[in-house]
Amino acid sequence: MYTTADSSNFRLTLVDTAEFESHGQPVETETCVFINPEKTFQTLLGIGGALTDAAAETFAKLPEEKQKELLKAYYDPQNGIGYTLGRTHINSCDFSSSSYTYVKEGDKSLESFDISPDKKYRIPLIKKAMETAGGNMTLYVSPWSPPAFMKDNNNMLKGGKLLQEYKQSWADYYVKFINAYEAEQIPIWGLTVQNEPMATQKWESCIYTAEDERDFIKQFLGPTLEKSGLQEKKLIAWDHNRDLMYQRAFTLLNDKDASKYIWGIGFHWYEDWSGGDQVYDNVLRVKENWNDINLLFTEGCNAPFDLAKLNDWKLGERYGKSMIQDFNAGAVGWTDWNILLDETGGPNHVKNFCFAPVHALTQTGELVYTNSFYYIGHFSKFIRPGAKRIQTAPSRSTLSSTAFLNTDGSLVVVVMNQTPKELSYFLWIDNQAVKTQALPHSISTFIVK
Repeated sequence: MYTTADSSNFRLTLVDTAEFESHGQPVETETCVFINPEKTFQTLLGIGGALTDAAAETFAKLPEEKQKELLKAYYDPQNGIGYTLGRTHINSCDFSSSSYTYVKEGDKSLESFDISPDKKYRIPLIKKAMETAGGNMTLYVSPWSPPAFMKDNNNMLKGGKLLQEYKQSWADYYVKFINAYEAEQIPIWGLTVQNEPMATQKWESCIYTAEDERDFIKQFLGPTLEKSGLQEKKLIAWDHNRDLMYQRAFTLLNDKDASKYIWGIGFHWYEDWSGGDQVYDNVLRVKENWNDINLLFTEGCNAPFDLAKLNDWKLGERYGKSMIQDFNAGAVGWTDWNILLDETGGPNHVKNFCFAPVHALTQTGELVYTNSFYYIGHFSKFIRPGAKRIQTAPSRSTLSSTAFLNTDGSLVVVVMNQTPKELSYFLWIDNQAVKTQALPHSISTFIVK
């Protein structure tokens, strides 16, 4: 049993080992977390975070020993939390120090395409992360905006839409990017169509209705990937919040000419600042209606940034709650936003500052690990790619849980207690049980062998 708990020194700490004992019918007063290893669901793709310009620029400011520490903390499967999934951006995003593209103004033919802006900070970080992970990192890419000249507002920022006459050129742009990264020995596993396609942001953004995205996929992006020999790259649609994902899935997946290109539906958590739980059902509804589709959490972070709140326990609990709910709804993977930010919650060229699991105090070179890092680690360190989710059912709503069966036969159960009270309960599997306690505001991972 590994635990992270508020008002304690426990941070992914091994706190107990125990043997299962015979335990048949629980009595009414006993709280249990029931596990059924025989009932399996989705296969885990991976858990990880985004490798952005902001993360890479902050990383470059660290002393070499601190760089090695951060890479080990995130990507080493034995001595860290074992990230195996990554996301990065095509062109700039809000977490870049400036706006940029890879082509010259008006270059519809993309003859000037050049990823030089990425070579100073971002590509070196991605390569080091992959190396630390032992080469076992699944990386996908997302655009925030096409170049300004391709859009009806002639601006990479503030929404706008892709002009009809540039749709083929923009589809070719994804191919150029993937090929350029792979020429740098960075394998690209997949791509999303557009980051947050229904949000007009003060930063890089581009609007697609469900019908716009459907038609762009089936008429341009899907066929272009296929013609370019990139049909094996996994195409992820939506890449926005849970609240509207059912409608987007309905429009895309009920169109056979679009759906044949779509590997999965990506989603974010920014609709849920109020803590309402109904949005998690939207993820489940998509899985219930289109069982063959893959669901991937593609972005989440806490915001707005406040340096004084780096130790706020709610930061980590939001991750724990979301990861448990999303996995139980059928998600095959989970991607945090920036792996690293500085003491301002940036850099960010539009001052959209936010929290990361780890912050660098760049004046001193110190790394601050927030509780979010440990909450994510309760999943990523122990639930490994290829694991199958299995059934779990807490007998009281005060506890939440998810469980997976790894390919090595180990069974992993994550249990979270968001209440201020210590709770005693039984971990119960097939009339065998272990009695344990959930500390106030804690998360625990059980490894059953």
